[in-house]
Amino acid sequence: MTNRLLTVEQVAELLGTTARFPRRLIAERRIEYVKVGRHVRIAEHVVEAFVAAHTVTPARRLRGVA
Repeated sequence: MTNRLLTVEQVAELLGTTARFPRRLIAERRIEYVKVGRHVRIAEHVVEAFVAAHTVTPARRLRGVA
């Protein structure tokens, strides 16, 4: 776990999205962020936790069920 602060653009690159997605997460207060003056930063461990919390594990297949 690291405490490196990332820009919105860096978070978007990590997630493989446009910058609009992390900005929306921030606007909707769905992700923790830090305000440094007028700049918004997101801790790297927060991004990792967000991904972990939204990771869907595959369902186990029952025997005999097609």
